[in-house]
Amino acid sequence: MPIVTIQETREGTTPGTASLTAEEKAALIKGSSELLLDVLGKPLDSTFVVIEKVDLENWGWRGLPVPEFRRRRAARTG
Repeated sequence: MPIVTIQETREGTTPGTASLTAEEKAALIKGSSELLLDVLGKPLDSTFVVIEKVDLENWGWRGLPVPEFRRRRAARTG
């Protein structure tokens, strides 16, 4: 039984949105499930997809929490 976990930040996919839309989530679930069916032969009825939201402060890049990384990058380029 495959379990696919998709993590997304609370930034959404377009400016001004805080998360994926219901349609985007449905497309991710469908696409992930179909990929496992096509590649591994896993039936749709045995595949589970979990979409988790990750607060911006709970992930990092280049050794820094993302908000701090972005502040420093903006200061260099601004």
